[in-house]
Amino acid sequence: MQIYRTKQKLRDQVAEWRRQGLTVGLVPTMGYLHEGHLSLIRLARANADRVVVSVFVNPTQFGPNEDFEAYPRDEARDVALCEKTGADAVFAPTPEEMYAAGATVHVVEDRMSRVLCGKSRPIHFGGVLTVVLKLFHIAMPDVAVFGQKDAQQLAILRRMVRDLDVPVRLIGAPIVREPSGLAMSSRNSYLTDEEKTRALALRRALDAAEAAWAAGRTDVAGVRAEMRAILEAAGADIDYVEFVDAESLEDVPALRSGTLVAIAAKIGRTRLIDNTVLS
Repeated sequence: MQIYRTKQKLRDQVAEWRRQGLTVGLVPTMGYLHEGHLSLIRLARANADRVVVSVFVNPTQFGPNEDFEAYPRDEARDVALCEKTGADAVFAPTPEEMYAAGATVHVVEDRMSRVLCGKSRPIHFGGVLTVVLKLFHIAMPDVAVFGQKDAQQLAILRRMVRDLDVPVRLIGAPIVREPSGLAMSSRNSYLTDEEKTRALALRRALDAAEAAWAAGRTDVAGVRAEMRAILEAAGADIDYVEFVDAESLEDVPALRSGTLVAIAAKIGRTRLIDNTVLS
């Protein structure tokens, strides 16, 4: 497995794979890999001949007073995990390599990025879309794999690929959870043991929504109130509990198949997200 620091060297390698008739899969990450990331690498491996994993903490998707500087990093560990899991290349550029000095062009989505996490993180998805489109141009993948835990991100990326005719197939991978039920996240490393216990309220709230749906309920207001009560009992600082169409992210008036039930809340100082899709 090779580590590439520059865009051109990775492009050259991908071009060589192309000359050999090989397909390419891309797994974009911000590093500090966990089992959730490794499941994405395995899924990419199952769908492509060669797999590139990007390890890049993207500064443009962090707003003021967010955790860019504190975001956990351990490149040596990430590289070892990528090699062990079957990646063929790691792309680990610097911000200066990824972004030209004085860059003024970026990708903007006008509606889906303004709801859910976009309400409290207004620049976040512009940064995500821009860096992912750049990675698509650099790695030229046939397929790219993203986790369903970031459901809004996945929906917006699908829309970008559709609207801008990007020739890549996106694959959404199921959420991977710790044995306790907590959705795996690099930010879980911020949590104390006591906060990890309280954070399980996110999963319990989603369980309540799934149970309500299974019982035939469709009342959004009532289910939302029950979910908020579970979160509040755990001392969570709730950002949102929302019910939207999983593809369009538009509000749904009543629970139905294909409803994305999404939560964002702070446990202590750590902002966590989780979701489920009713089916």
